[in-house]
Amino acid sequence: MVWEEIVKQSSIAVVGLGSMGLGMARSLLRTGLDVSGCDINPAALDGLKASGGHPFATPAQACENADIAVIVVVNAAQTESVLFGPDGAVAVMKPGSLIISSATMSPADAKALAARAAEKGIHILDAPISGGAAKADEGKLTVMASGSAEAFAKAKPALDAMAETVYELGDAVGIGSSFKIVNQLLAGVHIAAACEAITFAKSLDLDITRVFEVITKSAGNSWMFENRVPRVLAGDYNPRSAVSIFTKDLGIVSDLGRKQKFPLPIASAALQLFVMTEAAGMGGDDDASVARLLARIAGVTLPGVKEEI
Repeated sequence: MVWEEIVKQSSIAVVGLGSMGLGMARSLLRTGLDVSGCDINPAALDGLKASGGHPFATPAQACENADIAVIVVVNAAQTESVLFGPDGAVAVMKPGSLIISSATMSPADAKALAARAAEKGIHILDAPISGGAAKADEGKLTVMASGSAEAFAKAKPALDAMAETVYELGDAVGIGSSFKIVNQLLAGVHIAAACEAITFAKSLDLDITRVFEVITKSAGNSWMFENRVPRVLAGDYNPRSAVSIFTKDLGIVSDLGRKQKFPLPIASAALQLFVMTEAAGMGGDDDASVARLLARIAGVTLPGVKEEI
């Protein structure tokens, strides 16, 4: 069978049409795949329909005729709910079909979900993603995947459409999730450090726009500094990745470290900064809001921020 025929015959459902999921659905649609989807947000469903997809109210409706279901929700609990809960996807999917599980979760949770799906004859590819909303919309995500050879083969049309780089990390579910947790440890620490550095610079009465220019050309730069600090400079805390995401993800890191008896002093400090920021009422705001928290504590005024110290 030629590749064009495989693509035409593949029907894909995307469950979770947030900033990442809707972009992933659009990338799938651009390659000619038949895409359905569901989300609790009516605006997200409208966005899918406007892009040429088929919106549905429940995971079961979206996945009933799908060869592949891409699950792009927040965590393991939400993944379990959309797969096995009322109106869940697994009850209606055909044996031999595939679930691409993209939420960040512990390796143990990934393995447990795969075992339950296998009882119904359904494959799971453990496939966390990285890259952000813009790359999701461009089909240029990085995917850290593990699973059986059958799962990888069946996933190829979807992965080719959604990702620029796919790492095949092993044949056991849980490996992909472990890689993603290492990534999230670094991402959370780098965000916290970037927010601390730019707020510290402001406390020194430096021109922080100039600080950004200098640091991004110097050894202290990081991808997160370059990506998050412009939001601080603009005073724009509309969520691309919310504070609560890193409270969750660094919480998973902390839980795994405790289980492994592995010390994580830097990740633990970063976790507490995210927890404090969420406790201060900014959990749904952009994760660069860690800078706002530090500014409040230090009595520093950041651009566009009119909050009481």
